[in-house]
Parts: sequence; structure tokens; C-alpha cells
Amino acid sequence: MSSDTPQAATEEKQKLHLEVQIEKPQACRRHVVVTIPQEDIQRYVDQVLDELVPRAEVPGFRPGRAPRKLVAARFRKEIAQQVKAQLLLDAIDQVTEEHDLVPISEPDFDPEAVELPQEGNLTFEFDLEVRPEFELPQWKGLKLRRPVRQITDEEIQRLLQRMFISPNDLVPVQEPAQPGDFITADITFYDEEERLSRAEEELLRLRPVLSFRDGVLEGFDELMKGVRSGEERQGRVKISAEAPNPKYRNKELRAVFHVLDVRRPQMPELTPELLTRRFGPQVQSEEELRRMLRENLQARLEYQQREALRNQITELLLKDAQWELPPELLRRQAQRELQRTVLELRRSGFTEAEIRAYENRLRQNALAETARALKQHFILERIAEEEGIDATPEDYDREVLLIAAQSGESPRRIRARLEKTGGMDVLRNQIVERKVIDLILQHAEFEDVPLEEDILPEEKEFPVLFTITAPPGAETTEESSEQS
Repeated sequence: MSSDTPQAATEEKQKLHLEVQIEKPQACRRHVVVTIPQEDIQRYVDQVLDELVPRAEVPGFRPGRAPRKLVAARFRKEIAQQVKAQLLLDAIDQVTEEHDLVPISEPDFDPEAVELPQEGNLTFEFDLEVRPEFELPQWKGLKLRRPVRQITDEEIQRLLQRMFISPNDLVPVQEPAQPGDFITADITFYDEEERLSRAEEELLRLRPVLSFRDGVLEGFDELMKGVRSGEERQGRVKISAEAPNPKYRNKELRAVFHVLDVRRPQMPELTPELLTRRFGPQVQSEEELRRMLRENLQARLEYQQREALRNQITELLLKDAQWELPPELLRRQAQRELQRTVLELRRSGFTEAEIRAYENRLRQNALAETARALKQHFILERIAEEEGIDATPEDYDREVLLIAAQSGESPRRIRARLEKTGGMDVLRNQIVERKVIDLILQHAEFEDVPLEEDILPEEKEFPVLFTITAPPGAETTEESSEQS
């Protein structure tokens, strides 16, 4: 609320005389009871009236000429609502600032249930999720094992073959299906004899694991080996402990696959026309394509090296972080952690199929993964605050360009999607955390060791973005703006 007089401006900046009681039922939760004295309430009423009287329209008086008491009586309800809203907002801001509370969500209370008293003090209470209080661990001088290795020509050839396994590169065959082939199938899911859900015309690759957003089917390639168009096969899907519908968590459900056709990957001739159509004008020969694939693999290698170091840093920093995190907080933050991982994978050159596989695994272990990531975030955020680290506009531009370069989309479209889905906040956290990790690495001691993990591991999992056990009315397929 603005005012033209210096006196009113001074009064607006004056702090409230609050009486505050704070309980700590959990490490990340505070129950706060706030009492605002009548003198502060009246001060806020006077400020509202100072603004209202000069422009109030009251029958029988010219605009701005009605007596102050008459304006106060006529607009009593409107004044009370405005004063209450401003008092609550200012009081909560003052409490969080004076008591060093770092909120990680909006206060949990109902403003409509709070009434502004005509006499006496105003007391209200709210719950607030906050960053836990902890002693910052020693982060300088960590001893880390740094994995190193070289990209091989054999890995480039394997990636080349993977790049050309898309619906456009599949050829229908009459032979029985073999591991590595694709099938198109309608899938119906049952709990005993009760039909739960159905996915139609899903394109599935015969890999050892078929993963859904809330469950996995092991041995899928063997289950489908030898199947032909028109045949049916049945398998058992193990539903995860994090499934959206609690009724089916940890259960085994029956999946019936009605096979519509069998298709086999066929490597096309790498003509300049095909390469330009797939990868743009910058790739017109197989040599240029292989150079691009080497860069892609190098980005993957750097991601794996970074994740290996980050995991070691996390283990060392979280060694004494034994504070409990509320399950409801973890469930809310799980989607943000998923977004962070997807953004990191996209900038590192992983394919959409590989990203979907990561997504499915994360969804099925959401609470445990999120708890670890959230504790890590709290610690890295504290370091960032103490070291004055933040994201700059140039950082955002660089990240958007990297994602665009790896995905083949325009930077404008990438940024628009991130802004639409709230992904810019996630990107900000990712940038800041990466800067803090870089700072920790600058002060670390390293021992170089061979990277034993394959940077292009054999594909053992085929992901499907379908939720088997979605509650009634929920969408079962991935139609969020992430995929649009």
C-alpha cells in the first residue's frame, strides 16, 4: 500500500509488536502462534482510512468530503478485510525474518477463519514447512575418487545403431518375434479378474524389463519370444510402493498382451538427404555424424563423471544429516526432483527413451530418492548463501542453449515450456547446485580411477509412460507439457 506523506511511509515501515510462540514438531515443520496487539491493528486501520477518505463516495457528500467516522462506519467490512490481509502478510514475513525461518512452502492456514477483532488483540496460528536447522558440514578438502576413461570407436558404432531405431526405421516381419524386435500390442491389466486399465497400440521393444510409471514386468523379452501377430501372452507386473493408488502398492497384477504386429529394426542407408533431414544442415556425411556422436558420448561421460563425484560428495555431506522429512513434503518435492533429473539428462545428450527409463525408475522409488536429493539441496543451498552464489541471466541462457542443442528443439520453445511448467525455478536450483559442486571440487583432493560403468550400457529396459493403477479420473498416459 503506497502513501504520499513521509509520515505515513515511516509508519508503514514500522515493525509490528508481535508476540510469537514457535513449536518444532518435526525438523522441517514449525507451528507458529502469533498475537498482534490492538495498537498495531488500529495503526493499519488508520493507514487504510488515510487512503480511503480522500476518494470515498458517500451519499450526501461530495467525493472525498465525507467525515472520517462516517467513512469508517460505511466501509467497515472492506476496511477490515484489507487490514486483515495486510496484517497477516506482514506478520508472517516479520516472523520468518526475525526467527530465521526459511520457508520451503506456503504457510498452511485458512485466512478466512481469522477474524479481525474490533477490540483487543488478534491471535492466529499457522504451520510452516521450513529448511531444517543443522550445522554445516566441512566441505573443503574432501577426498574424492575421480573416474576417467576414453571414448571408443565401438561405442560410437553402438550409438549410431541406436540413433536409427525409431518407428520410421522399423520393418514389419512375418517371422516370430525375437529379443530386440518391436511389437505393437494392446495391453489390458487385471487385479485377479477385475479389469483395471488398458493401453492401446503401444509400441514395445523386447527387452528383459518392461517398465511402466508405477510397475515393472521382468523377463519381458522371454515372455514375448516367438510371438506372432494376432497372438496373446500374459505376464505379471510388480507394482511399486509409490504407485498413485495405495490399494495396489506392492501387488502383482496380470497383464494381457494382444499382439497386433511384429517389427524389426533396419539400418537405413546414410545418405546426405537422410542425415540432413534427421540432424539438420550441419550433418551431411557419416563422418560428420560420427563426430557429433563422439561429442554426445563425451557429454554423457562428463555427466557420469560428475554424478559419480556428486554422489561421493553427497555421501560425505549427508553423513550426519539424520533429520526426518515429512512424507507429504517428499511427495510434493518428488516432481521437482524428477524435473531436475530430466533437465540434467537432456543437457547431457541422453535419448528420450533413456530419459523415460530414468523417469520410471525415479517414480517407483520417489520418496527415498527425493529424501536424499532434498537433504543434499538444503546443504548445498546453505553453502551457496554463505558463499554468495546465485544464478545469473547468462546462466539461464547457457542452460537453455545446451538443452536445445541436445534435443534439436529451438531455444525459444525450450524456454517457453520451462516457463509454462515452472521449470525455471527447477533450472535455477540446478544451476546453483552445480556451481556449489564446482566450488567443492575446487577445494577437493582427487585420486583418478578407471570409470568402470559403461557410458552406453546395454539396453535392458524398455520404458512406457503409462500408469497402470491411476486413481479414477486421473490420466494414465504422459500428456504433461514436459512431452508437448
